[in-house]
Amino acid sequence: MINKKVLFILTALLALSMTMISCGINPGAVDTIASAKMKDTEEVTTSSVQEIELETETDTETESEQMDQNEENAKSETQEANVSEDNTENETESEQPKAATVSADFATEEISNESSDWGLSFGSEGEIPVGNASAEDLRKYNAYYTGDTSEKVIYITFDTGYENGNTGKILDALKKHNAEAAFFVVGNFLETNPDLVKRMWEEGHIVANHMYDHPDMEEINDIASFQKEVDQVANLYKEITGEEMLLYYRPPSGQYNAWNLNLAKQLGYKTFFWSLAYVDWLDDNQPTHEEAYDKLLTRVHPGAIVLLHSTSKTNAEIMDDLLTKWEEMGYTFGSLSDIK
Repeated sequence: MINKKVLFILTALLALSMTMISCGINPGAVDTIASAKMKDTEEVTTSSVQEIELETETDTETESEQMDQNEENAKSETQEANVSEDNTENETESEQPKAATVSADFATEEISNESSDWGLSFGSEGEIPVGNASAEDLRKYNAYYTGDTSEKVIYITFDTGYENGNTGKILDALKKHNAEAAFFVVGNFLETNPDLVKRMWEEGHIVANHMYDHPDMEEINDIASFQKEVDQVANLYKEITGEEMLLYYRPPSGQYNAWNLNLAKQLGYKTFFWSLAYVDWLDDNQPTHEEAYDKLLTRVHPGAIVLLHSTSKTNAEIMDDLLTKWEEMGYTFGSLSDIK
């Protein structure tokens, strides 16, 4: 499109040229003047276009910079919002009451594949002891060392490796107090004392798995060996009672690691440790009644899983009185089946 200003100049020059011709003036001068004017006009026009293009580029760059700035602002606002949410979460978490911590002298660690012997650290009288694995970590493997710690309930368990004349007396005392117990048995006891096993079952006690040979757990390092040990016990129990054995297991000597706990879980077993025990398994060095009471009465606590040995002469002698004393302290007797 021709610029209006250029059209006006051309029209004026044409009129001037006609006048000059009529007056005898050389029209070449008009061409020179016209060329000069056109050049000036083109320069003006080009300059104007360049100015317009520059303004357009400037506006585009400004808009682009503004968009970039807006994006940066949006990102900044988003980051600030995220930080604000994180801070809010942190503040919320920091406002929550912290769980009580245990003594650093016996701090628990996550269960590893290194074998350990189950152990306890006792605090004040009546307090729940600290295990060398936490209750939370054990629960990941369906393993327990206490029951319901909110109630004054005791879970009585016995490790039963052989018979020396004391198991019957213990069963008499349990029956008198209507107290259920769990007996963790090995192969030898099942094979040599089927009548006692049947009595345990008939009187409502749990007969559970302590592995056939009571092996050193460090030597049980493959699945087949582990399953063979527990299956032999379960099969013998079924032969005696006609019933399937509950899938409750206690590792011999309390030896455990993450591998065998996980394997027991995969086979459907619950693993039971203990939170109260004393040295009662030495036949030729049995504790006195007073020594037994000193441990079993002062260290009992709500939700205690008590480990005793059915081979203990002291246990057979004090069982009736021990159950009475626990009852006088306000305790009742629970079943391992109640522990979830």
